[in-house]
Amino acid sequence: MQKSFDFRTSVQRFGRFLSGMVMPNIGAFIAWGLITAFFIPTGWIPNATLSELVGPMIFYMLPVLIGYTGGKMVYGTRGAVLGVIATMGVIVGADIPMFIGAMLMGPLGAYLIKQVDKFLVPRTPTGFEMLVNNFSAGILGMLVAMLALLVIGPIVVGFNNALEAGVNVFVNAGLLPLAAIFIEPAKILFLNNAINHGVLGPLGIAEAADIGKSIFFMLETNPGPGLGILLAFWFFGKGMVKTSAPGSIIIHFFGGIHEIYFPYVLMKPKLVLAAIGGGATGILTFQIFNVGLVATPSPGSIFAYLAMTPRGDHIGVLLGIITAAAVSFLIASFFLKTDKTMGNDLEAAKEKVSALKGKKAEQIEKIAFACDAGMGSSAMGASTLRKKIKKAELNVEVIHCSIENIPEDIQLVVTHKDLSARAEKYAPKAEIVTIENFVGAPEYDELVNRLKK
Repeated sequence: MQKSFDFRTSVQRFGRFLSGMVMPNIGAFIAWGLITAFFIPTGWIPNATLSELVGPMIFYMLPVLIGYTGGKMVYGTRGAVLGVIATMGVIVGADIPMFIGAMLMGPLGAYLIKQVDKFLVPRTPTGFEMLVNNFSAGILGMLVAMLALLVIGPIVVGFNNALEAGVNVFVNAGLLPLAAIFIEPAKILFLNNAINHGVLGPLGIAEAADIGKSIFFMLETNPGPGLGILLAFWFFGKGMVKTSAPGSIIIHFFGGIHEIYFPYVLMKPKLVLAAIGGGATGILTFQIFNVGLVATPSPGSIFAYLAMTPRGDHIGVLLGIITAAAVSFLIASFFLKTDKTMGNDLEAAKEKVSALKGKKAEQIEKIAFACDAGMGSSAMGASTLRKKIKKAELNVEVIHCSIENIPEDIQLVVTHKDLSARAEKYAPKAEIVTIENFVGAPEYDELVNRLKK
């Protein structure tokens, strides 16, 4: 059991790293998507001049941004510069958008300059630091760019072509809806960023560059399955899960924070079948109507979905969301109505509350709410906790961040229970408080009461 959990934690960490290269640049992706949706020949308002932005943005700007961000994650600004140089090596000569190449070469270029600096810095004579730093980066950059162009680039192109061919076989055989069998359970385990930004995003962007839209942007981001599950809890749940469901629906469907419904499924693991059924139904509907999006809808809000939908596809997109929600609602409702253990859902939460009461709260001045990407659920949870602390007139700062970016001075970290192992690794000196439900979690009030005492 421990091995499987460690494996899942490792996959989460890898997915977090991949998404960390993409998430800060989502605004650029959305800008490209909007330009594509409006100005290409089949767009809302075709414009030959403005549509000239589409190609350079997808072939150069977006991969370079990913390479820069990946390099910066590994070794700061110096790593970012080498990441850009290395990324340009795989871009030049390729006839496909090099997103996978950028995700590879950006961190690799940064890692190599980090190792070079580790060797040279202690051996550099006083007064020659700038000379050595500049020329070591320049020489290494030249070598890495050449390696990327002559060796890595062709390998990535070959891998991309093989992956595309495999996916096409899957699609042509009508098996794409079966992808939900893998996607939906992985999402519940907080691997959604790894799937969306590490796998489906690059596939979708390559397809959108060819035909102006892609169904791959919709496989993981469809808000329908989660909406159906939350509606089922609203109608047939009991206690806290029932009362918190309406607020979760608003956050999930309109705010686009899908992590909000993951704890509901984790409370009743068999509800993953509802997510799979809804996801497969949505994908099948998208296929039947031959619809797609022009870019990744991030966050996965209905508003982002509609904004990224090209002209003529809105009916099919909406039907895919509606049918996914309907099927997941029916399946989840069946399980909830026949579940005899519904009243025990909060036992785990009560145990955490009891443990929480026994812990010290002296002089806590700063709390971090941490999640996988540091943007969605953590921002929402931090806002909720911040309001409660303010109402209690306490002088405690609450921030939100990704787990990998928890500040060293944090005294207490709040995170979901499935992310606690990673939180303990990156904040070994902080107290870790785990929750299961982002909305209405009893731990919020218990924590505030602790601080008041």
